[in-house]
Amino acid sequence: MINDIKKDAQDRMAKSLESLQHAFGRIRTGTAHPSILAGVMVPYYGTDTPINQVASITVKDARTLQVVAFERKLLEAVDKAIQSSGLGFNPTNLGELLLIPMPALTEETRKGFTKQARDAAEDARIAVRNIRRDALTQLKDLVKEKEISEDEERRAADDVQKLTDKFVAEIEVAMKAKEKDLMAI
Repeated sequence: MINDIKKDAQDRMAKSLESLQHAFGRIRTGTAHPSILAGVMVPYYGTDTPINQVASITVKDARTLQVVAFERKLLEAVDKAIQSSGLGFNPTNLGELLLIPMPALTEETRKGFTKQARDAAEDARIAVRNIRRDALTQLKDLVKEKEISEDEERRAADDVQKLTDKFVAEIEVAMKAKEKDLMAI
């Protein structure tokens, strides 16, 4: 029972960390990376479809993405979807493929992206702390129902706190790495 609570908390904290990594992937740096376009939706036969399901996205060089639509007639729709996505990209349509040059980041945009990354990291820390609170509440409920002793509850609470500290430290490491990546010229 106690192990189930700890395992559930660990799984949920791992998902929070994974979600943070996904959020970091959407924050662009000065280099080209296919995950930057992950949130772009393309109208495909009347349905908004993720861009990676209608086109292949590759890195042509450090500052250029290449997008090739699976169906040639979709290239215009992919082009419009990228332009209207709010990412600030202006693709060049070469007829068979799109080239997306990554504009160099200014100091102001770097700071804005760093703030965005810090906000995402803080959201992840809050999520981890909420998971800890839920686990501690479940342990207290077990004590009230006399299914475990107070000593067992205290030991389990210490384990949950250690787990929380571990994940908060991992979030901090990920944040520092992203910040370093954003501030690199």
